[in-house]
Amino acid sequence: MLTFSPQYAIFLLVKDIKRLSEHYLYQLRERINNQIRATELRVLDSENKNLGVLSIKDALELAQGKGLDLIEIGPNANPPLAKLMDFGKYQYEASKKLKKAKAGANKTETKGIQIKIGTGDHDLELKAKTASKWIKEGHRVKVELFLAGRAKYMDEKFLKERLDRVLHLITEDYKISDAYKKGPKGLITTIEKK
Repeated sequence: MLTFSPQYAIFLLVKDIKRLSEHYLYQLRERINNQIRATELRVLDSENKNLGVLSIKDALELAQGKGLDLIEIGPNANPPLAKLMDFGKYQYEASKKLKKAKAGANKTETKGIQIKIGTGDHDLELKAKTASKWIKEGHRVKVELFLAGRAKYMDEKFLKERLDRVLHLITEDYKISDAYKKGPKGLITTIEKK
């Protein structure tokens, strides 16, 4: 007999619920044909030509006459917006738009490098090289001067000079997106591609 720990059983249950909810959430987004509750609709045909405001009965008859579905695409409009179209084709076009939007989205992260007051020149060069690579990839880089103990109370001008040592070694063009500010661990600035 196969047994699961209670944590694993909950994990499987949550995983199934997420999968099912994503599947049904997409289907519940648009109402079609007899699911539409509005009494009047502004109807568009498959080429996006406005057919005017029709009663739900007339719109459904028009859709059935053309062999298409009546899809409510703008439920919050007044009157709600509906389109005459094959529902399968509508879902396909919607998924294509979603994939195109996801592909075009920039996936930028904020990466971080941490230096200390006494960090050596060679280590600074390595960290600057890494930061240059990240900036070239389009990521933001948080440069943090870690301060421990008494170093937190040193002159801010001196601390900025220590932070600038690594910034001068970065080879890519960048701009400072967040100016120098004191954080809980020390002095922080954020840079990004120009």
